[in-house]
Amino acid sequence: MRTNTIQIRLAVVFASIGVLGASFLLTAQAPVLVGNYTATTSNVSGAGDAIRVQLLKWSTDADRDQLLNAWLHPAPAATPVAQAAPPAGAAGGGGGRGGGGRGGGGAAPPQVPPAPAANGDAPAAAAGAAPPRGAGGGRGGRGAAPAPAADGAAAPPLPAAAAGGRGGRGGGAAPAPPVEVIPETPESSLAAALQKIPSVGILWTSESAGYSIKYAYRIASPDGGERVIFATDRRLGNWSDQWWKPTGAATPTNLPFTVFEFRLNGKVDGEGRTTLTGKVVEDTTAKSIAVGNYSEQPIVFKAVKKVR
Repeated sequence: MRTNTIQIRLAVVFASIGVLGASFLLTAQAPVLVGNYTATTSNVSGAGDAIRVQLLKWSTDADRDQLLNAWLHPAPAATPVAQAAPPAGAAGGGGGRGGGGRGGGGAAPPQVPPAPAANGDAPAAAAGAAPPRGAGGGRGGRGAAPAPAADGAAAPPLPAAAAGGRGGRGGGAAPAPPVEVIPETPESSLAAALQKIPSVGILWTSESAGYSIKYAYRIASPDGGERVIFATDRRLGNWSDQWWKPTGAATPTNLPFTVFEFRLNGKVDGEGRTTLTGKVVEDTTAKSIAVGNYSEQPIVFKAVKKVR
């Protein structure tokens, strides 16, 4: 009986040790959040949806400056430069189509002086005299047939450079047209910058996936409240647009990302507004990108609370 009691006590001790060890491992693996917010959506098609923003780190001043610089200074378009044409005769086998023109033959053969007449007749035609019309190489510029010399011998052959080849028409290819380069806009520049930087947190909604938060910059206020500027690398509604279509008279934007802000005063629930209808601007006070005309945008996040 005593042996059974000892065994039961040992089993309880070991079980307790196992539970404590598992709890310790779970606690050690759980990420530490630097920011945790809850809110409810408003003035969008999925109004009433509970959301949660969980942050693993705050964005630094360097992160802030990088994104602001991308917005303010997009890369200018490169000046189009046409490719230079190759040297004449470099392509197409040494010359234009019909080196001497259509029907004109190649280069003129060397001049051969006429032989004197033996019996007072007219002298023989000079080798360099113009051939009859159409007697040239014709189409393809094969060159004129050599004229007979005065003594009946064939005239010397034409030099290789004088013979017309079957090259490109006119000798040499036309220059390639300049390539059109589309300049960056502030929107495309900021979108590219957001894609490159690592995530600092997640915005969880009722959609199938959360939104990666690439920027979370906190500005503390003297009254104990805070202002937090966020940016995602995708537009809210990317996973399911039925949740984030703005309602009311506000005109939706078509930005490929979303900048949104939470403003809390430390005493009551805060609020949040977005670029779903607003523009991105430079906030000179915060030295950061921000939601333009913040107070004029509809409230998209209400009952914003910071979870302690």
